[in-house]
Amino acid sequence: MKSLARTVLIALLLSALVFASQAQDANLTDSCVEDYEATVDYFPDKVTVDYAENFDVEYFNNYKVVTMLPWPGAEEALQYVLVQCGTPAPEGYDEAATFEVPVNSMVAMSTSMLPHLDEQGLLDYLVAVDTTLFTSNENVLDLVARGDVAEIGGGGSGGEINFELLVSLEPDLVMAQEFYAGGTTLSQLQEAGIPSALNADYADTSPLGQAEWGKYIALFFNTEAQANELFDGVVERYEELATLAADVEERPTVITASPFSGTWYMPGADSTIAQLLADAGADFLWADEPGTSVPLDIEVVVEVGADAEFWVNANQFWGTTADMLADESRFADFTAVIDGNVWNNNLRMNANGGSDYFESGAAHPDLILADLIAIFHPDLLPDHEFTYYQLLEPAE
Repeated sequence: MKSLARTVLIALLLSALVFASQAQDANLTDSCVEDYEATVDYFPDKVTVDYAENFDVEYFNNYKVVTMLPWPGAEEALQYVLVQCGTPAPEGYDEAATFEVPVNSMVAMSTSMLPHLDEQGLLDYLVAVDTTLFTSNENVLDLVARGDVAEIGGGGSGGEINFELLVSLEPDLVMAQEFYAGGTTLSQLQEAGIPSALNADYADTSPLGQAEWGKYIALFFNTEAQANELFDGVVERYEELATLAADVEERPTVITASPFSGTWYMPGADSTIAQLLADAGADFLWADEPGTSVPLDIEVVVEVGADAEFWVNANQFWGTTADMLADESRFADFTAVIDGNVWNNNLRMNANGGSDYFESGAAHPDLILADLIAIFHPDLLPDHEFTYYQLLEPAE
């Protein structure tokens, strides 16, 4: 009996050693599984979704199931099954698009994806973008200039997708965006037989929620470890800054945005900028209005907001106070204008109107928050160098 027990024990120990030798200690980011074992967890590096509200992921040994809401107000979620290459696809997901991961080539249809690709070391897998007209990322611009990354149109360029060029690139994944029910980008890509998925980072309305979409991109490349490290750093810096401004004795009043075709689309309480302003130690005058956007008559803002001490994100196309007053002469009576406290988030804007505030800033709300704190409470960050904001120049 002792001999039998010893034999069984040895067998169990050998089995455990074999399993341990087969187990992975990191996700495969540049190779496929060669000898598939159903009991092995092929994704030891995982993400959790803590801030973003519009996507989530469930892990299984050799595949991930990603669920996402494709646009604001979407009533049905989309699902993507991401299968570790070299392993079998699961059954029971007939309605979901399936991708082998890590993908080896990708087309990014929004500039907000580019910082994540760059910082996770994935630009070698980028084969095309929609356009570089509004792109700020220098590494991407260099790749396009060298001919290593193509421009396929559509998306931010407002043009049609060059499907002939896109098909010739044979991408593993086109990551696109749609902004309302009835959008046709995804259906066009699917009809052309092009592997495609949607990204709705813009639809998350908290600063850290938007930034967390770097993890969504990582799911397709198995770069969860990199995404976690990058995002944890953003969260740590953001929370440190928010804590710095949390107990300020005086919170200056502030307004934002500007009129468009006679209507002032003021951000509401649920908007990204409203949270940033609150965390920066300012009192946003429309912070109690529900929603992300509150359409107002100009007269309402003139009456309520003219006494605000600061005006931020005014209009990125205003270069000087003269530009502003040419649009609306009543702005001359605004306290923020009189005191020289009109700030635009256009310090990093290219000639075509592409703003890095909406590109790298979406991935780094900590940098935006630091700018805002330096605007409202310069004593808290006395040596601050602005990343996205600059004072509106006075009229000459």
